[in-house]
Formats: sequence, structure tokens, C-alpha cells
Amino acid sequence: MSHPQEPQRSFFHFGNPFRSPKGSHLPPGLLSLLDKFEKTLSERLQKLVPKDKSDILSFSWMKLAMESLSEIHRDIKNLITELEIPVTDWDEKWIDVYLDISVKLLDITIAFTSELTRLNQGHLLLQCVLHKLESNSADQFLRAYSSLHSWRQQIRSKNPRVETCRPVLDNLVESLDLPKVRNSAKGKVLMRAMYGAKVATTYICSVFAAAFSGSTDNLLDLNLTVPATLPWAQVFYNVQTTVNTEIKNIFSRGEFTVLRELLAVDNCANKLYPLLQDGFSPAQEESFKHSVSDLRKTAEKLSQGLDNLSKVVDDFFKIVLSGRDALLCNLRAGCASPNSVLGRNTDEQSVR
Repeated sequence: MSHPQEPQRSFFHFGNPFRSPKGSHLPPGLLSLLDKFEKTLSERLQKLVPKDKSDILSFSWMKLAMESLSEIHRDIKNLITELEIPVTDWDEKWIDVYLDISVKLLDITIAFTSELTRLNQGHLLLQCVLHKLESNSADQFLRAYSSLHSWRQQIRSKNPRVETCRPVLDNLVESLDLPKVRNSAKGKVLMRAMYGAKVATTYICSVFAAAFSGSTDNLLDLNLTVPATLPWAQVFYNVQTTVNTEIKNIFSRGEFTVLRELLAVDNCANKLYPLLQDGFSPAQEESFKHSVSDLRKTAEKLSQGLDNLSKVVDDFFKIVLSGRDALLCNLRAGCASPNSVLGRNTDEQSVR
């Protein structure tokens, strides 16, 4: 069951960022920048709707989702650079919003990295199983059975770090309200763009948390939070509906995980398990060899997927951390240059 939804809150809880006391509209140049950002956001979200629903929560899809988040955060960096808002001109509320969200994203990304590391450690057990299966020794087969049993127990265990994701996600949802912006057209553009980035980030993080925790309790539904008037809203609704429906369908079938590659290895392990436990006759030898071959192929695919996903999760962590470092550095230095909060040369920022 998904987490109960909170009552709908106004999108402009702290005030409409596009309404000024004089009722003036945004200058054409600023409106063009906002339109460009929101159009790009729609395109990035649209890529997450696969042609085949079976691709959802494959490691390739999750890699694409995390890469999309990194691109969205780079888009925010580029927008702030184009807006040319010196850090010294930032309202304290804007700074608070950015710092608060960034630390939560760092926390949840660390949890994801912890789970990916845990699954990678499990791959060592699979390698041990496959090594023992190269022998024709009954004793080695029994040891392979023991290692396979340990692997199955390990992948079904809970990761305490992932279990703490829900409170972080709830805090991210609460942060989706916009701070009130007065007398700053650039600030209004920035806050609305950051809202779109926050929605995409919060939702995708909830998908990862659900996948890694093996529970839909972490899966968010933000339909009541995102107003339909936003140009990217319909694409977001489509992504959320498609992904959430498929995840719930998988869990309704009683699967212990929604991670496609992990499930494929487990299915192969289930076929080998009784053959290793009870032994097999000469007539079953060919079937046994096929099962070992299938386990080897799926285990390799799992390992590659974990490595690729770990890299993009780490990249996202570095983007968030370097942006936070740049803001804090500029605030300490009282920098008045038009660099973005993420810095013009974010990639050159040192990562602690």
C-alpha cells in the first residue's frame, strides 16, 4: 500500500511568485528563459516513459532516471547563471530552501549508495557459487548450495539506511511549497524552476527508495501537489501513473523485489537450488548445465547494471555536494560575482 496522501495544499502556499503588487508580467527575456527550462524539463521527464513497461526498474531505466536528475540540476545551474543573480542578492529564504533540500538529497543518495554496495557485495557470493559449480565434486556442489543460500538470504534482508528514506521523502514533499518572492522578477523565475526540479527529484527518489526497500510504502503520488496549469504537469502525471502502476503490479504478484536484473538472477537460483540440495540424475545433467549457464549470464548482467547505476548515483551526489559547497563558499567570501549558486565551474569544485 502506498503512503496515505496528505490533504492537498496550495501550490502557492507562500504566495504566487508571478504576481507582483502592481500586477506586472515577466519581462520577455525572463519569460523566454523560464519557457526554455520548463520545455526541457518536460522532455527529460518524457524520456522516462518507456515503450515497453517491462523496462521500468531495469537498471538501464534507473540509470536513465538518475542521469535525468543530474541533467535537471545542471539545467538549474545554467538558468541561475543566465539570470545573473549574485549570491549576495539571494533572499535568505531562497538560500534556506536550497541548503535544506541539498542536505536531504545527500542523505538519501548515501542510502542508495549503501544499498548498491550491499547488492554488489552479494555478487561476490554469486561468483563463489559459480566457481564451485565448475567442479564435478559433490562436496563442491554442497558448498555452492550453501553460498547460494547465503546470497538468497542476503538479498532479502533489509538495509537500515534505506528504511530511513521515508522521513526524508516526507520532508522533501513538505519543501515543495514556494517561498514568497517580492520585487524580484528573476527570483520568481528561479523559484518556479526550482519547484519543477524539486518535484522531479522528490518523485524519482521515491521510486528508487521503493525499489531498494522492496516496499510501495516509499512510493509517492504527487498528483495533488502538482498543479495541472504547469506546462510539464501532464508529462509528469503520465510518468508517475505509468511507473507507479507497474511497480504496484509487480508487488501484487508477490515478488520480493522490483529490480528486474536481481529478480532474473533469483529465478535462475530457484531452478538450481533443488538440484544442488537434492542432487540430480544423469538425465538431468543437461538441464543442470543450462541452469548454471543462465545463472552466469544473469549474474554478469546484474553486476554490470549495479556498476553503471552506482556511477550515475555517485555523479548525482557530486553535483549536489559541489553546488552546496559553492554556495557556502560564496556566502563566506561575500562573493558578488554573477556566478550561479552551483558555480560556473561546478565540475572543478572539490568534493569533500
